[in-house]
Amino acid sequence: MSDRLRPLDHHFAVEFSPPAAAAPSPGLAPATPPLNVDPERRAAYGVRKVEVLGGNLGYIDLRMFADFAFGKPDQPARQAIEAALRLVSTTDAVIIDLRNNGGGSPAMVGYLTSAFTPRGADIYNTFHSRQGTESEAPADWYAEPRLTTPLYILISSRTGSAAEAFAYTLKNAGRAVIVGQTSAGAANPGGMVPVGGGFAVFVSNGAPTSPITHTNWEGVGVQPDVVVPAGKALDAARDLALEAVLKTDPSDTGARWALEALRAEAAPPAGKPLSDYVGAYGALTVGQADGKLFLQRGDRPRSVLFLVSGDTFTVAGEPDRRVVFERDAGGAVRAMEAIYADGDGARFKRDGNP
Repeated sequence: MSDRLRPLDHHFAVEFSPPAAAAPSPGLAPATPPLNVDPERRAAYGVRKVEVLGGNLGYIDLRMFADFAFGKPDQPARQAIEAALRLVSTTDAVIIDLRNNGGGSPAMVGYLTSAFTPRGADIYNTFHSRQGTESEAPADWYAEPRLTTPLYILISSRTGSAAEAFAYTLKNAGRAVIVGQTSAGAANPGGMVPVGGGFAVFVSNGAPTSPITHTNWEGVGVQPDVVVPAGKALDAARDLALEAVLKTDPSDTGARWALEALRAEAAPPAGKPLSDYVGAYGALTVGQADGKLFLQRGDRPRSVLFLVSGDTFTVAGEPDRRVVFERDAGGAVRAMEAIYADGDGARFKRDGNP
C-alpha cells in the first residue's frame, strides 16, 4: 500500500500495529516493564558527530531535525545544535552532512538556517494548509550567524522532508553548495491518521512554497550542485572547501597540505619502490605491508604513509604531518624528516648512515 501511494506524495505511508495485548491479571506485573526513555535524547537530538577535519574544516553529521519551542533557550534540542555550532565556530568552512537525515521539525530548520544567513532574510518556505499559512522563518534568530563562511551540505536519496527544506532553502538563497545525490522529494508535511484495524496512513495536510522558486521539491527532490555518489560526497565537499579556503588565503599551509593529502589518499601518484624507504631510523621504523608504507615507533600503532610527490609522504588521518625522505648523491635514502604544517619537526638518520 505504501508503494502504491508514495508516487502520489512522497510522504505517504501505511503502517500497521497489532492490537494491544490483553492487560495482565490483577496482581501480576507485566513481563517487561515499559521503558521511560526519550528517543530524541538518546539520539543526541540528531547530532551524531561534530569534528574539525584536516585543514580546519568544521563537520556536523546531523541525523534529524529535533523539535523545540522558540522563546525557551534552555531546551535540550536547541542547546544541542548550538553546542555543535560553537564547536565549529572557528573553522574556515563548514560541512553539514544530511545524507542519513529523514527530516523533523521546521523550527530546527529555520533556526539552523539562521546560523548562516542574514537576520530577516526573505528566503524561508511558507507552508500552506487548510488552517492557513505558516512561515519556516524562526521566531528566535541565531545570535552570531556566519554569513561568509563557505558552507557545504551533503545529501542523498535518503535525505527527506525537513532535511530537504534546509538544503533547498540554502541552495536557492545561494548560501550553500549542495553535494551528493538527488534527495527523496518529500515536501508536503502531515501526520499519521488511524483508519481502523491497527492501520494508520500518513496523510499530508499542507505544502511549502519557496519565496525564491515559488514552488518546492515534492516529487523531484533537491538537486545537488555537485553530483557524486553518496559515499563520496564528504571527500568531494572537503576538496571543494579546501580549494575555497586556499582561494581566500593561498598561504594557508594547513589547508594546502590537507588538500594534497586528501587527493593523495584517493589516488596515490606513482613513485619510487617502497622498499627504498624501509629501514630503521633511530627510534622510528619504516616498514611495508599490504602494498603500503608505514611508520612506527616502538609498539605504538602504525601510521600509514601515502605518497604526495617525490619523496614526500603524508600521514593517513593527520594531514598536518608529513614525512620527507632524503637521498644521497647515489640515490639511496639516508635520512628522514618528520615535519608539521606549523614548521615543527625532527630529522632522523637511517641506521648505518653517517
